[in-house]
Amino acid sequence: MRIKLGRPDIGAYRDRFDVPAADPDSELSVTWLGVSTLLIDDGTSAIMTDGFFSRPSMLDVGLRRLTPSNSRIDWCLTKAKVNRLAAVIPVHTHYDHALDTAIVAERTGATIVGGESAANIARGHGFPESRIVVAGSGDQFRFGPFQVTLIESNHCPPDRFPGAITSPVAPPAKASEYRCGEAWSILIHHEPSDRRMLVQGSAGFAPNALTHCQAGVVYLGAGQLGAQPEDYITEYWSQTVGAVGARRVVLIHWDDFFRPLTEPLRALPHLGDNLDASMRVLTRLARKEHVALHFPTVWHREDPWL
Repeated sequence: MRIKLGRPDIGAYRDRFDVPAADPDSELSVTWLGVSTLLIDDGTSAIMTDGFFSRPSMLDVGLRRLTPSNSRIDWCLTKAKVNRLAAVIPVHTHYDHALDTAIVAERTGATIVGGESAANIARGHGFPESRIVVAGSGDQFRFGPFQVTLIESNHCPPDRFPGAITSPVAPPAKASEYRCGEAWSILIHHEPSDRRMLVQGSAGFAPNALTHCQAGVVYLGAGQLGAQPEDYITEYWSQTVGAVGARRVVLIHWDDFFRPLTEPLRALPHLGDNLDASMRVLTRLARKEHVALHFPTVWHREDPWL
């Protein structure tokens, strides 16, 4: 079988980078910061998923032990104007989601929320146990105006580093030590505005897990989705977007996370994914169900409920 080289041209989807901008007085905004890192902020309180900013190179990931980049983390937090967070919630614990979680939480005074695997990454950094919350599927938490529900899900196949993290992981550590752990569907309800969103950080799902949930907006992970058969993509859409009744979908985890956020974003290479294949199916499904389909613009405060 011939290996397809290169990568999709993200410029082909320039008209999809049109999530409505948040006004200065918007009740709630979402800022995408690469991969599955999202800043959800209402001006008085904020939470973040993942908090992954180091983005080590492919060479470093393959050959070296990984250490969070303090300079990149600080630069990104400053650019995004983040100084306080109520919670940081990794969608699962592969390095491209959870490598920086403890550093971001330490910088911002946040609580880390996740499964036992996320807790063990935090413990490896010497993070205080009092600011670690170990969740079970269906558990609800309140952080100021936000009600957050974690529902256990699955990672998109193949999961290259499956299993739980059963003991503290202290950097420097190999990428393989950041095993998947618990993968979450994260439901966020901003109670003052009654706005609801689902963050599906990995393109995996647990059948019927979201059947009784509601969310007007879904931030939908697309990483590795283009390597799946069409039937899988269709079922993934049904089990996430369809299950919660969303009217707007914003695609995340499509960007090449071996490239720093100081460089223009580009799609993952064909060796690991095929964004064009994903978009052919997702565009058809969105059109059929009258769902708006977008890409987010990095660093931009957006209001996907408009």
